[in-house]
Amino acid sequence: MGKHIVITGVSQGLGRAMVAALIAAGHTVSGCARNGGAIAELTSQYPSPHQFATLDIREDVAVQAWAEAVMAANGLPDLVINNAGLVNRPAPLWTVSAAECDAVIAVNLSGTFNVLRHFAPPMVERQSGIFVNFSSGWGRSTSPGVAPYCATKWGVEGLTQSFAQDLPSGMAAVALNPGIIHTAMLETCYGDDAAAYTPIADWVKAAVPYILSLRPSDNGRALTVPG
Repeated sequence: MGKHIVITGVSQGLGRAMVAALIAAGHTVSGCARNGGAIAELTSQYPSPHQFATLDIREDVAVQAWAEAVMAANGLPDLVINNAGLVNRPAPLWTVSAAECDAVIAVNLSGTFNVLRHFAPPMVERQSGIFVNFSSGWGRSTSPGVAPYCATKWGVEGLTQSFAQDLPSGMAAVALNPGIIHTAMLETCYGDDAAAYTPIADWVKAAVPYILSLRPSDNGRALTVPG
C-alpha cells in the first residue's frame, strides 16, 4: 500500500525530484513551498489526492493550518520530510547581514520546528511515523563563508537527536545528509564547479528507496544517502 508523505520545499531541486519519484512509486504526497507558480504547476500535474500548498514554513500559524488541512484530506502522514532549506551567499560571517542570517535560521531551524510541532502530536498519539530532517555535510563539518548555514545544519542534527528521544517506540526521527548534489543551492556556493557533482536525477534514484527503507530502529541516527 502507498504511504502518505509530507515534504517541505517542493518547488525545485531535491524536493521536486522526490515528489515525482514518490508519486511514480504509488505514494500520496502533500507538499508545500513559497513559490506559488511552482505550486500551481505541481497541483496541475499531480491532482488529488496529492495536495500542494503555497506556504512559508517560517509562519507558525500558517504551518498549523496547513498541517490540519493536510491531515483532514489525506490522514496522518507515514513520513514527514523536512527538506526546505536556505543557504547564505558565501562570505565571512562579519559581512553577512543580520537579515540574511535571520532568514537562514528562520527557514532551516524555525521552519523545521514548526513542521515537527504541528505534525508530531497526532502521529505520537498513533505511535507510528518517521520524520526525516535534511541536514548536510555542513551539519557535521564546516567550511569558510557559510557559517550561518553550518550553524543551522548543526542545529538540525542536535534538534533531531533530542526530538528522537521524545518519541515513543514505533517511531523514528533521523537527520539525513543528502550528499553533494548539483542544485541551485550548490551553485550559490560553488558557482560553475557545482556541475561536477551528482545530478539530481541520479541522486533521487538512490535517495527515495533509502528514505522509504527507514524504520523505527533508525531512531536518532545521523545518516547519509548512499553513494
